[in-house]
Amino acid sequence: MTARTAISLRDARVRHGPLEALHGITLAAVGPGLTVLLGRNGSGRTTTLRALAGTVPLSQGAVVWDGTDVTRVPAYERARRGLCLVPDRQAVFGSLTVRENLELAAPDPAPALDAYPRLAGLLPRRAGTLSGGEQRMLAISRALLARARVVLVDEPAQGMSPAVAARTYELLAALDACVVVAEQRLPPALHGRPVIVYELRRGAVVFSGEAAELRPDRGPDEPGGPGTPRGPARSE
Repeated sequence: MTARTAISLRDARVRHGPLEALHGITLAAVGPGLTVLLGRNGSGRTTTLRALAGTVPLSQGAVVWDGTDVTRVPAYERARRGLCLVPDRQAVFGSLTVRENLELAAPDPAPALDAYPRLAGLLPRRAGTLSGGEQRMLAISRALLARARVVLVDEPAQGMSPAVAARTYELLAALDACVVVAEQRLPPALHGRPVIVYELRRGAVVFSGEAAELRPDRGPDEPGGPGTPRGPARSE
């Protein structure tokens, strides 16, 4: 299947009270394919994901999904249409068991257990008692079972071992969906892959391009480094 722009932000601004968190950013994520939002805490990564999902409103600009303006479509309706958001916190139902969490996404949890065999031994446990890495595995598994058309994940590998983190990115990259993830730095598992990267700083896009264009040998604020502006962000 040929990748095309699946979901995008156009001149998007988001305000949190008197403060503006996104300053008119434009970005486009393809599907199927993997797009990475890079940035430090406070850069606007999480707000960008939430704007795409509809859990925070835009004060200006638009969200376009498959060529249709969905800016005013509520989050629950976007979810019904096939958009799945995995936040960095409270991504599972802590009072339910692992099995119950998975069954909320699909009747048969087998694909999730194939993805993360460790979950098989945790099925009867309440999700709130799992470690941080185990909860991320469960949250990602629910997203895999949902078979969404757009998957938005905030720090997918948080709390995971390097091996499990690499496995997680293999799973996300293999999805027949538009996948957008937010990370503080480009994960090692994605080096060498055909991944589109947007770097955000203080609510603005300062870099857009392929992962191979990033300069890992320089700091984010050095000339030629991953934070160096490369002209306007790519749009459709």
